[in-house]
Amino acid sequence: MTVSSIPYVSDDLLPEGTSTYSTATVAKGLGVSQTKVLQLLRDHHLIAVRRGGDMHVPRLFFGEVDGAFSVAKHLTGLLSVLRDGGFHDDEIMRWMFQPLDDLDGCPAELLHTDSAREVIRRAQSMAF
Repeated sequence: MTVSSIPYVSDDLLPEGTSTYSTATVAKGLGVSQTKVLQLLRDHHLIAVRRGGDMHVPRLFFGEVDGAFSVAKHLTGLLSVLRDGGFHDDEIMRWMFQPLDDLDGCPAELLHTDSAREVIRRAQSMAF
């Protein structure tokens, strides 16, 4: 499978200044091969942008579990809910970084808080 078959969205969908990790950095952090990270992208467990010819994943999609680098706990489920609701990758990425004023942050930030389940509930309601 070629790199072109890996889904990604345009870099301009991320707010200016959004920090990202290269797939090589993600692989090192997760302790897997870069090929495995590309497979996570193909399998829609992660979503990426293309920057300077390389794939990059927003840093907010990661955190720590028991002191180890990890994909944010609710990210994969949230991506599945949004895709099942008919959203395309570019729409998902836009929504992930769109502020939710009443929750005081954007969904990507809120994945790391007690509001993560509310973010998923809102994603589910958008499909109907």
